[in-house]
Amino acid sequence: MVHKNKYRANTTSVVGEIHLRRLTIDEALPKLDKCLNDAFMAGLYQIRVIHGKGTGTLRRVIREQLAKHPLVKSYRIGDYGEGGAGVTIVELVQKL
Repeated sequence: MVHKNKYRANTTSVVGEIHLRRLTIDEALPKLDKCLNDAFMAGLYQIRVIHGKGTGTLRRVIREQLAKHPLVKSYRIGDYGEGGAGVTIVELVQKL
């Protein structure tokens, strides 16, 4: 007989990456904020924000949000092999 852990069924795993491509700014920003908070609470030190290249509007607005977010230590454009201009790598502040 297999016993399932009833508490584990409702948990979500925190992944160090969020996909925001094809979302509007109004859809993307709340998801970004939730991802940053979840990643911080999980003790992650870095996340990848995938916003795509497109016109650059979403990338610009996301970086404006990151610049003033209290959980963000720093951010940078993705390097070669990380997604380039379509990705922003975010370093989070550490829990005390």
